[in-house]
Amino acid sequence: MSLSAAHTFALFRRESSLFHGCFHRHGGSSPPPFASLNVSFGVGDEPANVRANRLLIKEWLDCEILISSRQVHAKEVAVVADVACDQELVGYDALITDQPGLGLLIQQADCQAIMLHDPVRQVVANIHCGWRGSALNIIATTISRMVETFACHPADLKAAISPALGPCCAEFRNYNTELPPALHGFQVRPDYFDFPAISAGQLQEAGLLPENIEPATICTRCNDSWFSYRRDRQTGRFCSIIGIRP
Repeated sequence: MSLSAAHTFALFRRESSLFHGCFHRHGGSSPPPFASLNVSFGVGDEPANVRANRLLIKEWLDCEILISSRQVHAKEVAVVADVACDQELVGYDALITDQPGLGLLIQQADCQAIMLHDPVRQVVANIHCGWRGSALNIIATTISRMVETFACHPADLKAAISPALGPCCAEFRNYNTELPPALHGFQVRPDYFDFPAISAGQLQEAGLLPENIEPATICTRCNDSWFSYRRDRQTGRFCSIIGIRP
């Protein structure tokens, strides 16, 4: 398998102003247990491998700059502007930009990336959303920031939900203490939850139209083409990226 097998979304492929993709674990430089397209500097892989893998992805996307963050499962949002080179921020779980040529990178190994595009204002966002992000409703926080900073209208937004832990594998035995009651209705069988459906619901609550939301419906634990912390524990991170073409 190669980078040409990156997962893309019909909603975004129709937008000529965008580049995007969810990049599986194959086609990179990293050895096991990070084999092979690991994009994280924080899992024990050699930094040179990570840089080489990110360069491959930039070339595939024809992307000038990548911005990522050391994610912390909270709900801080960074608005990124006037950036001239690759950067990894610290402490943000959502990134927003209107700068062309800049790719927003979310690192994953079961958590969701929620990619957003406003085709009217030409603004994009990328959200790292694990179960803590769902409990905090980081989606609503990010969309509010897009409205405040760029005058986006939620009804204009289009959203893609990346490959992530599916309802088949999202077991939360302590959900009564981990998840707010508003999310308990997304339980598909005892202790198992549909987090992509939670995200779709939160997107709609924030004002998105149902027809403007596209989930990948790929479970990262079931499908070994993707890194999965639940499956492997020690593993790499794949990524989802969105940006505006220069």
